[in-house]
Amino acid sequence: MSEFPKPRPESRPKPRIVISKCIGFEACRYNGEIVEDKFVRRLAGHVEFICVCPEVEIGLGTPREAVRIVSAGDEFKLIQPASGLDLTRKMRAFTGDFLSLLGDVDGFILKTRSPSCGISEVKYYAGVERAAPLGKTAGFFGGSVLQRFGDRAIEDEGRLRNLGIREHFLTRIFAFARFRQVQQSRSMSDLVRFHAANKLLLMAYNQTKMRELGRLVANGGRTRVDTFVGLYGEQFRAALKKAPRHASPINALMHALGYFKKELSTREKKHFLGVLELYRDGRAPLSSAVSVIGSWVNRFESEYLAGQSLFEPFPPQLMALDDSGKGRE
Repeated sequence: MSEFPKPRPESRPKPRIVISKCIGFEACRYNGEIVEDKFVRRLAGHVEFICVCPEVEIGLGTPREAVRIVSAGDEFKLIQPASGLDLTRKMRAFTGDFLSLLGDVDGFILKTRSPSCGISEVKYYAGVERAAPLGKTAGFFGGSVLQRFGDRAIEDEGRLRNLGIREHFLTRIFAFARFRQVQQSRSMSDLVRFHAANKLLLMAYNQTKMRELGRLVANGGRTRVDTFVGLYGEQFRAALKKAPRHASPINALMHALGYFKKELSTREKKHFLGVLELYRDGRAPLSSAVSVIGSWVNRFESEYLAGQSLFEPFPPQLMALDDSGKGRE
């Protein structure tokens, strides 16, 4: 029996990702270095990167004296201790202009712990003198990204070394890119197809949101298309905000199994349930159970399941297992 045809790779929309320029694109770190990253190199052919170095954009050279975040009463300032320069106003102005003109994007990969780009774990100090940090916060640019684009996929390159975090990030950016196509088409029929294709993915992530989105689609004819698509997008992004709890995908896979209950032998069902149990116990990756279902999708030519994003939410080659897998949770 021939393999059921999958959508051509070129039909997959490319996510728009803002990335710190020093991560693989230009030697523009404060010390004149570049951050080499295997994942970003793999990702390059599958996404549209928008590169930025906020510190260079506000006129600092490369290499340059380091900047730091300083607590000043009830606000933070961005100071270059060696020169005494207060860069706060310049950085806020650049960040506001850049993010306002950015348009629709699907995610961000920002430099970890950077006073400008960091999204967390950025040290701040009482002053410019050498002393222990007072605490940690987000960088000036990274903090504004979190405020303005908090419903998008936002990570730093350090956390993306973790396999689970990386899988969640990839799932989100490609799902958001697919949704942008629906937004651009302004078609209710396209949105209905989009929702149907992502039903199992939503079931694996958040069953409550899946049901809410289903009801929203069912009542779509009562609202202007632009307004309705916008409402759906807000709820869809919220549904994928948090990585699914460990057991949540099991319900989605059991639902998929129901499509083959008459075709499968008792032995085949037992094998699949065994693989699923290994995943439940943390002794096997989710992909092992997904691949079993995927083989049956091809074997029995299930058109509905072949179109489900759960079985290939992003290009599979992007999940190469060549990192330490540690990363920060």
